[in-house]
Amino acid sequence: MIKIQIDQKELTELYMNEIRRSIERLDQEMTFWDAKELKRQTNMSWNSIQEFFFHDPDFPKFKVNQKWFFPAAECRAFLIKWAEGYQVDFKRTKKEAI
Repeated sequence: MIKIQIDQKELTELYMNEIRRSIERLDQEMTFWDAKELKRQTNMSWNSIQEFFFHDPDFPKFKVNQKWFFPAAECRAFLIKWAEGYQVDFKRTKKEAI
């Protein structure tokens, strides 16, 4: 008789890693975001995007006719850098308020 034991924790970890890899592959397939996708990716409203980083000269964007496009890879890199800088400012502001 053959008995098979499965470590549920290990199986869950393998499954989650595969899901992450699949999501990353899907994200890399998209070359440009439109405004709707930018809002989804940042979980921010259009007004917040414009207020916080849209007008930053380093923010990658271009306009074709009346529609804005954002290079996905460059936007991701910019947003991570922007968020890291924003967190530092938030921490400083929070300490100053105390």
